[in-house]
Amino acid sequence: MKNKTTSALIGAALLMATSAVGPGFLTQTTVFTKSLGASFGFVILISILIDIGVQLNIWRIIAVSKKRAQDIANSVFPGLGAFISLLIIIGGLAFNIGNVGGAGLGLEALFGIEVKIGAILSSLLAIGVFANRQAGKAMDIFAQIMGFIMIIAIIYISMVSNPPVAEAALRTVAPLKIDFMAIITLVGGTVGGYITFAGGHRLIDAGISGKEALPQVSSSAVMGISAASLVRVFLFLASLGVISQGLFIDDGNPTSSVFKLSAGNFGYRLFGLVMFAASVTSVIGSAYTSVSFIKSFSPTIAKNENWIIMAFIVVSTIFFVAVGQPVNLLIIAGALNGFILPISLSVMLIAAYKPSIVGTYQQPLLLTMVGLVIVLLMTFMSIKVFANMF
Repeated sequence: MKNKTTSALIGAALLMATSAVGPGFLTQTTVFTKSLGASFGFVILISILIDIGVQLNIWRIIAVSKKRAQDIANSVFPGLGAFISLLIIIGGLAFNIGNVGGAGLGLEALFGIEVKIGAILSSLLAIGVFANRQAGKAMDIFAQIMGFIMIIAIIYISMVSNPPVAEAALRTVAPLKIDFMAIITLVGGTVGGYITFAGGHRLIDAGISGKEALPQVSSSAVMGISAASLVRVFLFLASLGVISQGLFIDDGNPTSSVFKLSAGNFGYRLFGLVMFAASVTSVIGSAYTSVSFIKSFSPTIAKNENWIIMAFIVVSTIFFVAVGQPVNLLIIAGALNGFILPISLSVMLIAAYKPSIVGTYQQPLLLTMVGLVIVLLMTFMSIKVFANMF
């Protein structure tokens, strides 16, 4: 039983991390490194601190209430859960179209398979995970394997690109430029929208909940952010290494350029492997979490959860095959998730102080204050970014 619990905790952390580390995550990191240079390290640092504050608040409240986010929201205000679910599903679908396309791009780089054919094959693999009778266990194992592959490959590329580590460290604490759009996009792409709920809902499904499980839940939450942040930091260093040498990064496929310029044709193949692993795990995480937001609304949905998840993947694939997936949409989707975050986090903070939801649990005051600061900060930056769009 202990091994099963440990596996579920690691699986939840990596489901969250691999849901975050999709093609949008890879693209955003490279694009912003190109525009901000070493100062992007500061953006990463701020986003990590925000991510941890968000994740700890949300996962602990989900665990202690033993409810999914939409049910918590409905308990705060009737109908609010349906509204948040709608936002989550729209964002999840937008991301999943990009995830499917990213998987196709990965297989194209790895094996020379045409992108749309690769996207279809990747979707079939993701569907296979949910066709398994033990879908939860299969999802945990798949996330762990793919997460390990991504981390090792990106660490290797960051080493061979020879980045200016000293400059990156300096600008992480003393940036030359601060970009609110970059912060919102990074936070949105890591814990915005459906992503932060992926692991929390997985723990509920695995039966890990209640006040007695909070130490484990908190550790799993931080583990998920740490894994995603590790990938982000090393990809930033790899991109910075290429930029510092004055090499040209192709705007059409920026992350591919970084890998290829760092390690030649082998690097390009390695990019294919990383992009495929990142994308197919994000397809799984997005579909699983999006459907988890509606399954408590109907016994029929709950009973046929895996079939609906598979249908979600099929719809995402059809959208991609029909309209394609430009790089810009991946950036915009991350930003939109950043706009959703203050709403969902505010709801969870209110829920933390309603005994009808959390019973006798008392949320640590420091954690609440951190959550409030994040809500205010993300709201301010969202308004500022939105105003600059017009």
